[in-house]
Amino acid sequence: MPTSQDKIQSFLAQKRFAVVGASQDRAKYGNKVLRVYQQNDLEAVPINPTAAEIEGVLAYADLASVPGTIDAVSIITPPVVTEGVVEQAIARGIKHIWMQPGAESQKAIKTAEAAGASVIASGPCILVSLHYHEN
Repeated sequence: MPTSQDKIQSFLAQKRFAVVGASQDRAKYGNKVLRVYQQNDLEAVPINPTAAEIEGVLAYADLASVPGTIDAVSIITPPVVTEGVVEQAIARGIKHIWMQPGAESQKAIKTAEAAGASVIASGPCILVSLHYHEN
């Protein structure tokens, strides 16, 4: 069984990421998660139903709206919203899901794992793993 660190390394080895719950407010975690991808030169697409652009990147209302391939998704939403996000991710064939602290839902974790996805939950925040810094 892969360790949490194995799952993180596999997640970060992907090519294109979605940040569901991305925020235009630089003080919110949804914005910081998008920026930590940018700080590490990783391609990340913001998902926010009310924003046209976040941190200079075109935003999409939901995962289904994003053109092209999404390899992995970071989720920064309330747990009840996370459950729907996981269903969208599974429908797109996304196999790497990282529920950031506070976004976890046991139902979402079970759904994702049952679909064969690698899930990171109840563990470290991506901001720590990628060494986020204010800029």
